[in-house]
Amino acid sequence: VFPSLFYSYFSPLQVTEENPLPRSMNETNHSQVTEFVLLGLTSSKELQPFLFVTFLLLYLAILLGNLLIILTVTSDPRLHTPMYFLLANLSFIDICVASFATPKMISDLLLERKTISFDACLAQIFFVHLFTGSEMVILVSMAYDRYVAICKPLHYMTVMSRRVCICLVLVSWAVGFIHTTSQLAFTINLPFCGPNQVDSFFCDLPLVTKLACMDTYVVSLLIVADSGFLSTSSFLLLLVSYTVILITVRSRSSASMAKARSTLTAHITVVVLFFGPCIFIYVWPFSSYSIDKILAVFYTIFTPILNPVIYSLRNKEMKAAMSKLKSRYLRPGRVSALTGRALSLQTE
Repeated sequence: VFPSLFYSYFSPLQVTEENPLPRSMNETNHSQVTEFVLLGLTSSKELQPFLFVTFLLLYLAILLGNLLIILTVTSDPRLHTPMYFLLANLSFIDICVASFATPKMISDLLLERKTISFDACLAQIFFVHLFTGSEMVILVSMAYDRYVAICKPLHYMTVMSRRVCICLVLVSWAVGFIHTTSQLAFTINLPFCGPNQVDSFFCDLPLVTKLACMDTYVVSLLIVADSGFLSTSSFLLLLVSYTVILITVRSRSSASMAKARSTLTAHITVVVLFFGPCIFIYVWPFSSYSIDKILAVFYTIFTPILNPVIYSLRNKEMKAAMSKLKSRYLRPGRVSALTGRALSLQTE
């Protein structure tokens, strides 16, 4: 839906006598590209079944782990705090980041020819920048939450009110939407009339731009500038926030500060795991395609699966809430009752 709307808005000018195509395009005899061929992670047929099973299990783990965090936060009143509210939203975005391309990548591992339509390719570009842009702002919001909690604890509930938390989430989605709209605006009018092989498992913007039938040097610079500004500015904000927090925590030695240091370590780990690959792909000019594919797998699959592990296994409150949730819904008697009720409904 979104790519169609953007395509209609940013659609190329109609070819008429008053508005002819540029000379280079008039001289091109190629037909318009209607689909792209994804080269995937590997061309080895022996390795593809193993990757299919591996990534299928990882994707299921991403869904179950992040859904468990969302369910735990929403069901336990003790976790109805700003930090866990933002954490639940981070888990939701992680599900989205893992779902925009991973299911197709998994299914493509069983296919000999991996194709994607032009509109679906635009949809992947739209969603990857929407979700990653939103996640960057959510991570900055979580850093701000920790800054207020540690550096200004007496004003925490006033500053991080429910209204402020909702606004932070809405701002994250708005920034992601503006970011991806600007990226599509650079791409939607490019002429694709020849090469259509994308050396990745999804339509990554720098790789698709290189396939256009024109010089894309300026467009590539604009794309890098856009993505680079968002990622580097977010990373610098995080760096400043965590530096101030670390200085504050270092000067204190209470038990609460030890807990804060543990939470802070988890946040910094997530930031490094997420921003490292993004900055390397979209800002670093010397990366090769093989490295880009590995890094793309890292931030679309491994980071969403590591977030639940980092935030749940290192957090006593989360582990206690999960144990309570398990005892409530997975008791033997409870499971038997639910199973019996389901069977009775089927017989009826």
